[in-house]
Amino acid sequence: MRYALLINNAEPAPGEITTEAVDEMKSLIRAYTDALHAAGVLVAAEILASPAATQTVTRRDGDLRVQQGPFAETRESLAGVFVIEVPDRDAALAWAEKLPATQYAVVEVRQSVLSCIDGVWSD
Repeated sequence: MRYALLINNAEPAPGEITTEAVDEMKSLIRAYTDALHAAGVLVAAEILASPAATQTVTRRDGDLRVQQGPFAETRESLAGVFVIEVPDRDAALAWAEKLPATQYAVVEVRQSVLSCIDGVWSD
């Protein structure tokens, strides 16, 4: 079964997090990703840019609109995604518990119902 581990966190204020803390978290995330890969469960991983760098695209009644900024102004936003292939929900939760981002973020565990890998759809 494929699961997405969705990292949601609040955007830190300028200067709120030191460069050293960012570097330490990057190191922890890399080690976590290496563990996922070594276990053969990693499908993909992405750490996303700040919501300030977001563009939102919508089409309503044929009118295309591209807007600067996230879809919704919220305190927390999507910061990263890990996609894993594991036997069941318990295994997905076990990996989510090890994700270093749980120290500062909320991690949602959501099962995939349809996936496209290398251009091939599967359910």
